[in-house]
Amino acid sequence: MKKILGILLVLVILGSGVLFAAGQQESGLIKVGIVNLPPEESGYRQANVEDMNTVFSTANGYDAKQTNTMDNSEQIAAAKGYIRDGVDYLLISAANASGWDDTLKSAKDAGIKVILFDRAIDTAESNYQAALLSDMAYEGAKAVEWVLGLGLPKINLILIRGQMGSAAEIGRSGAVLDAAKAGKLNIVADGTGGDSWSLEEARKIVEAAIAAGKDFNVIYAENDGMAQGAVQALEAAGITHGKDGKVKVIGFDFNRFALRNVQAGYWDADMQCNPRQAAEISKWIKSGSLPSGIIYQEELLLTTATITDEDIEKWGINADPGKGVITR
Repeated sequence: MKKILGILLVLVILGSGVLFAAGQQESGLIKVGIVNLPPEESGYRQANVEDMNTVFSTANGYDAKQTNTMDNSEQIAAAKGYIRDGVDYLLISAANASGWDDTLKSAKDAGIKVILFDRAIDTAESNYQAALLSDMAYEGAKAVEWVLGLGLPKINLILIRGQMGSAAEIGRSGAVLDAAKAGKLNIVADGTGGDSWSLEEARKIVEAAIAAGKDFNVIYAENDGMAQGAVQALEAAGITHGKDGKVKVIGFDFNRFALRNVQAGYWDADMQCNPRQAAEISKWIKSGSLPSGIIYQEELLLTTATITDEDIEKWGINADPGKGVITR
């Protein structure tokens, strides 16, 4: 009798294990590791992080975790952790474009599909499955085309870069540097808002240029927060700007506060960088048919002359302060 009970107990235990394993399979959750920058980096990143969390949720069929850091080495460590955890997909928006080769190769060897989003990585296309990117070089070229088309007799520009070495900084700065080399514009001050794309650092760059007596008529700030900081310095010094002012101002990212500033003529232009990649990537995953190589998102440049309320509603990110409201 004891022998029979023992056999039954073993069968029950084994059966429980089989049922547990079957339950895991039947859950159908797709395991995803997301390596991203932190939301406090910028308004763009806030929208991007929220988008990733919303789409890659349990309700949508995912078992997803997201790591957010501006430190490239910490990002790489997080990616390696997701590889060890055996994720099905690894999604990466890299803080820095270099240093990823070994990690990407490890993911590939483990049979994990790597999808880059937002930012490119300096690596062979064979090291990842697909990339849904903002074309930072296109963004820079489009913004510089607008600057060159302003009709200014001489362009004296303050360049305010983002995080040095990031794909966004490289692409957006590259077009300015190329135009300067070609003699199409002068860079009278060149600084960076640092890893956090800091409003305060941007303001200091413009304050220093003013204090040094630099003559400038264009502010080219590589995100909206830094454009805001730059304009704060102009305001404090009593320098006119925007539609009817001396200094023309362009930012990047399409935060709704920035678009309202453009609409009001307080700034002159804003270049889009679309943070909403998650739904398209999820569509790829759910279809079972992933594209390969780089896919670029279509992005716009809006000016005081062209912007509409519909543009702000459709394309803007984060809170809308309302029509006619200027964010200083």
